[in-house]
Amino acid sequence: MSDPGGNVVTLDNFATLMPKLDAFDPKPLYALVDMGSNGIRFSISDLSPPRSRLLNCVYRERAGISLFDALHESRSDAQEFHFSEITIQRVAQTLQRFRTICDGYGVPEKNIAVFATEAMRTAKNRDRMLFAIKEASGLAVDILSPSMESLFGAMGARSGFDHVDGLFMDLGGGSVQMTYINSLAEEQYDILAAEAAKSLPFGAAKLTLAMSSQDDGHAAKVELRAGMKKTFDDTTARFPKLKEQAEHEDGITIYFCGGGFRGYGSMLMYTDPLQPYPIPTIGGYTVPGKRFIKWREMLHANSYDDSKIFGLSKRRREQFPAIAAVVEALVEAVPKVKKVVFCSGGNREGVLYMKLPIHVRETNPLTLLPRVVESRATGVIDAITATISSALTERCPAIFTKDMLRYFAAYTWHEMGDSNGTNSSKSLHAPIVGSLAGLPGMTHQIRAVLALTMCARWGNDLGPGDKRLADNLQALIGDELSWWCRYIGAIARTLTIVMPAPPTSEVDLHKHILLEPRISHGLGKKGHKVGIRLKIKLHLLASGCLTTGDIESVFDKIGKGLKSDWKVEAEVTN
Repeated sequence: MSDPGGNVVTLDNFATLMPKLDAFDPKPLYALVDMGSNGIRFSISDLSPPRSRLLNCVYRERAGISLFDALHESRSDAQEFHFSEITIQRVAQTLQRFRTICDGYGVPEKNIAVFATEAMRTAKNRDRMLFAIKEASGLAVDILSPSMESLFGAMGARSGFDHVDGLFMDLGGGSVQMTYINSLAEEQYDILAAEAAKSLPFGAAKLTLAMSSQDDGHAAKVELRAGMKKTFDDTTARFPKLKEQAEHEDGITIYFCGGGFRGYGSMLMYTDPLQPYPIPTIGGYTVPGKRFIKWREMLHANSYDDSKIFGLSKRRREQFPAIAAVVEALVEAVPKVKKVVFCSGGNREGVLYMKLPIHVRETNPLTLLPRVVESRATGVIDAITATISSALTERCPAIFTKDMLRYFAAYTWHEMGDSNGTNSSKSLHAPIVGSLAGLPGMTHQIRAVLALTMCARWGNDLGPGDKRLADNLQALIGDELSWWCRYIGAIARTLTIVMPAPPTSEVDLHKHILLEPRISHGLGKKGHKVGIRLKIKLHLLASGCLTTGDIESVFDKIGKGLKSDWKVEAEVTN
């Protein structure tokens, strides 16, 4: 047999074995194959600047081949920890197919990487598998050390957010891993997290197998609880900031990745008090600790609810008792959980993320939201953003960052040829199942805010189905944030009434309108409300038939249907 190639990738050698993004690569397409314990995942991503940070995936596929199950087949002629010839050929043919897809997309050979984790590390005949893959596809397989699996898993999860600070955990088929990441306070936080990562041999598939035997299952759960407690104590001892959080009355934040934890998140979403839950993707789903810890209720739902549960396959439901056992052990180990955040990224995203230069990695993804109006001058976008910001007060929630306001500014005049109803619907769906659905950097709260604000810009002109979605998004973020979404949307709408054509310069914008808000009491018909008294100074009416009432009426029903005493009274002057 020829040399199958491949390397064992460690913290010491990964920088040379897995090269960085080439800034001069004319076609920066990267194909990755993640040979995990529960399945083999394949993707092609485009890392073209200036949006390399978004890890734009142009193709993805999953082969439902469980390498863990393949090592523990129950056939009479099966050898434990050995891949059968049938499995080897099936995997080799799968990799051959992936290689053909790479060629079809034009992925440079040097940009194709295949890596394997726990199952391949423990297979006694892994060389036979590696030779078959190389012969069929020409691809060499790198074996990730446990520390590298922790690094890529954690960085893949981290890639979905601007900044993170909390415990990171990954539940795969063969193991569960834990580390701590603080992207703001620690230099080389990625390497520190990998060096501190601990792995316990209690993945969802492995623990499910152990729990199939009453004696082995009981012993495994006892060992799991002890191991989880020690791992958490060791991690808090190593990171003082985590220790502070653990001792604080609010508790710690936990970020979850890996198929096992995502399965638990899917069950939490299925049983969420808000139904139907308005956002389908698990990435960015955030749950308060007091609800996360109710593993018994989740286990009961898995056992007695025969309905199809979105995000939970038959195999994952079979593994759910083991997943719940891991959560139980975690709950016992951690004094108090503030909240948990479920992440969509994993090893593949982590590999791509680590290819990027540090300054690109630490960029806020929201600054890179796709804009179809790139031809508009940056100065004009800045001026529109500043005008929208000028209508806000110090009471405006911090979630409305400058980057988010820039997005609103860029899209305020977009597609004005479509009806308000069409644009209201498109705006509502874009962050959830539309053009923004797969982008990193957004929690469910951020997605809801984007959707509701841009929908308000078009007057919330919604049909019955979309109205229900909007109501559920409002319930997700609460009345206060929903009020501000409507207010900012109304500001953007006002700009388009005054200036039907988008401004061409900062001077053009300032010639038309100035906004002066102040917090005021005594608002409303009975004078019992507090809110914003907004003075709108118009220097040039866009139309001779435009009246002050046309503008002031935009703000009339901002609080309708919301449990909020806040009100806006707009006053137009010349």
